[in-house]
Amino acid sequence: MANDKLGIIGGSGLYDLPELQVIDHLAVETPFGSPSDRLIVGRLGQTEVVFLPRHGAGHRLTPTELPYRANVSALKQLGVTHLLTVSAVGSLKEELPPLTIVLPDQIIDRTVDRPRTFFGDGAVAHVGLADPYCPVLTGSVAAAARSGGVPVVEGGTYVCIEGPQFSTRAESTLYRSWGASVIGMTAMPEARLAREAELCYATVALVTDYDVWHETESAVNVELVIANLRASTAAARDIIRALAVRGLPARDCPCPDALRNAISTAPEAISPATRRRLGVIAERYLGTPEA
Repeated sequence: MANDKLGIIGGSGLYDLPELQVIDHLAVETPFGSPSDRLIVGRLGQTEVVFLPRHGAGHRLTPTELPYRANVSALKQLGVTHLLTVSAVGSLKEELPPLTIVLPDQIIDRTVDRPRTFFGDGAVAHVGLADPYCPVLTGSVAAAARSGGVPVVEGGTYVCIEGPQFSTRAESTLYRSWGASVIGMTAMPEARLAREAELCYATVALVTDYDVWHETESAVNVELVIANLRASTAAARDIIRALAVRGLPARDCPCPDALRNAISTAPEAISPATRRRLGVIAERYLGTPEA
C-alpha cells in the first residue's frame, strides 16, 4: 500500500542491512525517552524501510535495559505500519536444530522487570493479545522466504525470559513440557507495545542452539550463539529483501484498529500531560496532543 512502511528491528547479529538504500540517519526523541540507536531510513526495492539495531551499535544494551517503549514509539512516529523483528533464539524441540528459522505465532511471557504498556498515569487501555503475532504479516514473511528458497518453520510458541543469563536446565525442561518451540529474551514487551501502537508485528527467529536441555549438545554459550548467528544472518537478510521486493501486505487484520475499543478511560478524564505522553500512539482516539 502507498502509505505503508516497514520497520525492522535487528537483534543480535543483524546490526545493519547492507542492501538498504540509505536516505537518512535520524536521532528520534519520544515521550518515553531515546530509542536504542539512531534510526536508519531508506528503501529496499520500492518499500520504505526504517531500521533500528535493537541492542544499539556495538551491542551495548541487555534485554532488560532495552527501551522497548521508545523503540516502538519512534518507529510509529516515523510512519511505520508493519514491524518485522529478527531475533536469536534457542530451540526447545529436537526437530528444530540450530540454523532453523522459525516464524512463531504465540508467546509465553516470563519477563519480570520491564514496562509493558504505553498507558497508565490516568489512562487505561486493554488491547487484545490472543494472537500476538500478526497472521497476515507472518504469512507474507513465510511467502517471501519460500520465494527466495529459504526454508522456514511456520508457527510455534516463543518463551520470552528476562535474562540476561540463559536458563537453568530445570527451567528449560519446564518450558519444553509446555510444548514451547523456542526461547529468547526480547519478544516481550515488544509484541505488547506493537499491538498498542496498532502495528502489524512478526518475528524471524534464528535458532542458534538447543538451550541447555539437550543431553548430546554443548550447553548454550555466547561463542556458539555468535557462530550460528553468522551462518543464519544471510538467510534473514534474504527474507527481508524478498519481502520488500514483493511489497507489504494489505492490513486485512485486527492490528490497525487494536485500540478502537480498548481505551476504558473517558477522554475528558485524561490529563493533558498523559495525552502528550501517549502522543502518536493514541491520537486517533484522544485527539492531537496539546502543545
